[in-house]
Amino acid sequence: MFEKFFRLAENKTTIRTEVLAGLTTFMTMAYILAVNPSILSATGMDRNALFTATALSALVATLVMALYAKLPFALAPGMGLNAFFAFTVVLGMGHSWQFALTAVFIEGIIFILLTAFNIRELIINSIPMNMKHAVSAGIGLFIAFIGLQNAGVIVNNDAVLVGLGSIKTHTVIVALLGVIITGVLLARKVKGALLIGIFAATLIGIPFGVTVFPDGSLVSLPPSIAPIFLQFEFHNIFTLDMLVVVFTFLFVDMFDTVGTLVGVSDKAGMLSPEGKVPRAKEALFADAIGTTAGAMLGTSTVTTYVESASGVAEGGRTGLTALSVAGLFLLALFLAPLFLMIPAAATAPVLFLVGLFMMSPILKIDLNDFTEAIPAFFTIIMMPLSYSIAEGIVFGMLSYVLLKVFTGKHREVTPVMYVLAVLFIISFFAK
Repeated sequence: MFEKFFRLAENKTTIRTEVLAGLTTFMTMAYILAVNPSILSATGMDRNALFTATALSALVATLVMALYAKLPFALAPGMGLNAFFAFTVVLGMGHSWQFALTAVFIEGIIFILLTAFNIRELIINSIPMNMKHAVSAGIGLFIAFIGLQNAGVIVNNDAVLVGLGSIKTHTVIVALLGVIITGVLLARKVKGALLIGIFAATLIGIPFGVTVFPDGSLVSLPPSIAPIFLQFEFHNIFTLDMLVVVFTFLFVDMFDTVGTLVGVSDKAGMLSPEGKVPRAKEALFADAIGTTAGAMLGTSTVTTYVESASGVAEGGRTGLTALSVAGLFLLALFLAPLFLMIPAAATAPVLFLVGLFMMSPILKIDLNDFTEAIPAFFTIIMMPLSYSIAEGIVFGMLSYVLLKVFTGKHREVTPVMYVLAVLFIISFFAK
């Protein structure tokens, strides 16, 4: 059944490889089950209900990706977008969390319409090939940076913004040992090296006190989502603040998802010769449906996760990988303590090494043409430095248009790129 539906042989993969890839992806993104409720509960939302909403929204969106798009990508409420929801819209602008959920719901509906009319797919296809390679490399640096931060290897430093954490810290020791162990497994071409590395680091973390066993039973019924389910403020739809908030959610989510789809597809060798993402429209529908359903369930914007790259690195190539992730989110609803005991120090090595894998498309970038090389470099460097895939794409695409125009190569710029450049400039002034 799986062979025929997902065309495993055609994609040169197996059930075992796909399930292993799904497990790896889930392990690297399971932190969202704890982090998202922590961030959104700052608004006054029920934390227990948020856990269930987070898992259910990820389950719904990833199922659509698995069964409709048939691609190996997982989705969940997005980091960064949840912080904007909580700390800017609610705590900063003074709106209720119901107002913020209404904005997310409107964004989801707009995304469904934009996807249905092929506008989002048009944006993906308008990105030049060199830029697509740069997006992959930029995501590589970004995801490695996230891993190093999660483990405390890189920390905040007031003098120079970032700095090296204490090497004597137990989390850092566990993470660095995890990198070495996983690296050795990769060098020896051991199947499932990334997943084995996560388990090994988790075990190493026990004597160091980094891996903490949960108190009480490992099995429990998921908390009710009643306190946050369908909590909208439709009477505030036609306000200026709603317009600004919806636009921001739209802008960041669109280019986060576009960047992830392009970057991970490029690394997996899934892009067509013309640079198109396979079944992009279906994949974008998964994102749009996930966001709309997530708002109804009571959580912030759902987006395609960059951690999907870890599953692709393990050989995931079809929707069976995503289906495995969805199954694990379902299981997590009842076994949350078990999944949440895996420390960030155990998943950090995988994120770091996946960052290395994502860098390989940089070899395809034409560095001799500065109208291509400079935008590519902007894209790569701005993703980790701005802590945003979307901002990296904005700087890259805007510089691409300007350099082409001022060097007499304006014919190489598509009409869509010109439109996007104008929107990017407007977005800078709107902030």
